[in-house]
Amino acid sequence: VIIDLVHSHAVNNEVEGLSRYDGTTCQFFHDGDRGRHAAWDSRCFDYGKPAVLQFLLSNCRFWLDEYRVDGFRFDGVTSMLYFDHGLGPGWHRYDDYFDPARVDEDAVVYLTLANRLIQQVRPGAITVAEDVSGMVGLGAAPDEGGLGFGYKLAMGIPDYWFKLLKKPDEQ
Repeated sequence: VIIDLVHSHAVNNEVEGLSRYDGTTCQFFHDGDRGRHAAWDSRCFDYGKPAVLQFLLSNCRFWLDEYRVDGFRFDGVTSMLYFDHGLGPGWHRYDDYFDPARVDEDAVVYLTLANRLIQQVRPGAITVAEDVSGMVGLGAAPDEGGLGFGYKLAMGIPDYWFKLLKKPDEQ
């Protein structure tokens, strides 16, 4: 069983959700505009906070220990990796993937830690990165400078097909 793990964002719901868990909007999330994902109308985790790392990593561990899942499909990896959530200018050169002005290094660290933890708890567990960017190194081992995913679901291809399918028949 592979489950969809959504650590890329969280619902804005302030009643049952994490959005105002401690009465503020920034316990788990970035403060201000950086804490909002405008395209998805959701909240963006602050992966630089130790409490957020512990919360998300313990969530990975919970699913492995309690439900014995075989792996995870990480939702919205592109949104996590880039400050513009992958909605910016695109990727035309290798430098575009690693531009410090674009890449959220805290998210890179979180994803690498998550993959290490998952493999330590359940060697051979499957991890899939849902990615639109084509980020170089997603599937490389952390010891080789990668993030450690076993597979990549390249969402740019199905997104392109949906775009083509929405055209009128005469086109």
